[in-house]
Amino acid sequence: MPPTTKPRRKNRGMPPPATFDIDTLPGGSNLTALETAAVIRRTPGALEQWRRDPNHPLKWRYVDGRPLYRVDAVRDYLAKCDKATKPS
Repeated sequence: MPPTTKPRRKNRGMPPPATFDIDTLPGGSNLTALETAAVIRRTPGALEQWRRDPNHPLKWRYVDGRPLYRVDAVRDYLAKCDKATKPS
C-alpha cells in the first residue's frame, strides 16, 4: 500500500525580489501574479484578495483564466503609492 501524502499547499509567503528591472520592460508587457508580487513586495495572496475588489487601483485582466498585470499598471500603482506615503 502506498504511503499517504498530504495534499500540496500553495506557497503563500513573500516571493523573492524580482530578478528584472521593471523600468526596463516595455509598458505593454504582461506580468504574472507571482512576478507582480515580487515587484511590489506583497504576497500573491494579497493580490488575490485585491482582485476581489473591482475598484482596487492595481489593475489586471484575465487571459486564459489567469490574471495578468500590465507593466504600465504596476508602474502607475507604485507611483500612486509613492505619492500617498510622502509627507506633503
